[in-house]
Amino acid sequence: MPAIWFTLISFLFFTGLVALLTWLATRGEDLKTQKGYFLAGRSLTFPVIAGSLLLTNLSTEQMVGLNGDAFSAGLSVMVWEVVAVVALVAMALFFLPRFLKSGITTVPQLLEIRFDRTTQIICNLIFLIAYMTILLPIILYTGAQGMASILNLTELTGIQNHTVLLWLSVWVIGLIGSAYALLGGLRSTAFSDMLNGIGLLAGGFLITILGLKLIGGDAGILGGLETLSTEIPDRLNSIGGAKAPVPFWNIFTGVLIINVFYWCTNQQIIQRTLAASNLAEGQKGVLLTGLLKLLGPLYLVLPGIMAYYIFVVQRGEELKSVLAYGTLVREVLPWWLTGFFAAVLVGAILSSFNSALNSTCTLFSLGIYKRLWKKDATEIQVVRSGKYFGCLIAAMSMIVAPLLAGQDSIFTYLQTMNGIYNIPICAVVLVGLLSKRTPAIAAKIALLGGVIIIALGVLAFPEAVNYLFGGQWHFFGVVFVLLIAVMLFFAYAFPRPTPWVHEDSGEVDLTPWKYVVPCGIALLVVVVLIYAFFADFSVLSQSTEVVATPASAEAVVPFE
Repeated sequence: MPAIWFTLISFLFFTGLVALLTWLATRGEDLKTQKGYFLAGRSLTFPVIAGSLLLTNLSTEQMVGLNGDAFSAGLSVMVWEVVAVVALVAMALFFLPRFLKSGITTVPQLLEIRFDRTTQIICNLIFLIAYMTILLPIILYTGAQGMASILNLTELTGIQNHTVLLWLSVWVIGLIGSAYALLGGLRSTAFSDMLNGIGLLAGGFLITILGLKLIGGDAGILGGLETLSTEIPDRLNSIGGAKAPVPFWNIFTGVLIINVFYWCTNQQIIQRTLAASNLAEGQKGVLLTGLLKLLGPLYLVLPGIMAYYIFVVQRGEELKSVLAYGTLVREVLPWWLTGFFAAVLVGAILSSFNSALNSTCTLFSLGIYKRLWKKDATEIQVVRSGKYFGCLIAAMSMIVAPLLAGQDSIFTYLQTMNGIYNIPICAVVLVGLLSKRTPAIAAKIALLGGVIIIALGVLAFPEAVNYLFGGQWHFFGVVFVLLIAVMLFFAYAFPRPTPWVHEDSGEVDLTPWKYVVPCGIALLVVVVLIYAFFADFSVLSQSTEVVATPASAEAVVPFE
């Protein structure tokens, strides 16, 4: 049997196995009520929560893009994995107890409880527009590119027309992802994520182990690590210089804020934490995700550094950073495991898509349909409206995604667009929970004003942003502080007549996990130790630093 057909058959086998196990595990679930469909009946336990959080976060942007960044710039790009732990600890200790106390299904619902219905509608519309026009099409586009590269679809299908192959790949991923999200609800999405998460960790670590053994030769894995540390020590520096993809000081401004939004207030991510069976299970799931993120550099950063050593230092080859991870995989992975590895990577792609689609349905059904369209809708009607809306949005996303072909900076585009709405939402949620006197008008001004200011800055005047703020990350940080200051000014000058009281909805048991604080502190200590162990602060004084264009800012281009 030709290797390419064995790869396809094994790919279909592992993909089908996940689908079968998911169906067997969730076939008796309640999918007719809001709680059952959108929150899995508030029944998720910590392994499912952690697996789903991890897989929703991981996709081709991370596996291919972050390793490509490491190929270009070294260890400093681990910031996106390691600093995420800080945000996850904040989620476990501060945000999650308050979210579960409110009994919410969506972040906009919290803003309605805290401020008013208009604030909820504004936030809902911001989320929906962002997911429909930015997140879902980009997930499909990058996912289709990744699948084409992994499975070598041109050779497998015989289709030489890249445009046709792109459309075909987008629709295959879109239809499979839609089936998970629309037919099975959050429970099936989360369970399949957990299964794919186990496979992804196994496959990711396998690539790292095989790569180190290749470099180390007879000395094995430890020999590979020693070779990297002695031959390219500059690539193992956790501190990013001025021209690195993420300079060190930017960690404390926009990068940290974006991580807090992403892990604490992004509907796509936190919906599975809102479905926790109780606070303790939710906290354990979030902190387990933090522990797994600490391991992330081993399979999301180190392979890129190994690829640089093998192909550039040893062999003197010219290799685009965006192709570094795929080239390493083909170099070290036995051919008979290619189908399995392709299956778990495509599972990560599907996870990101179906999670975003499920969240989009939730936002529409509960925030728009139920609140504005049909206030007396039954639970069955609410769930049905989400499915219909999801079908429409999925189809629109599958039409728009191929039109992104030719973008030179797809990841940069995604990060920039996300900053437009995530900074204002994060600021409003944070102030709303901490300040009891801030009025609703302040939240509306911050949401709308923040979106307008950031959009103008990064889209209309990017050169001015770079000149005045030293880059968009610092600009995001400045706008974040400005929005908080404006809302606190309103709390002082035009306060609510009475302080807001955060009432307990009684939806879940709010008894915290008894080890949540020590485990959270331990994770933060490990973050500091990791940075300290690999730190070489001398790069901060260097005026120049040779760093290639980040892989995450390049389009993956098997279709071009």
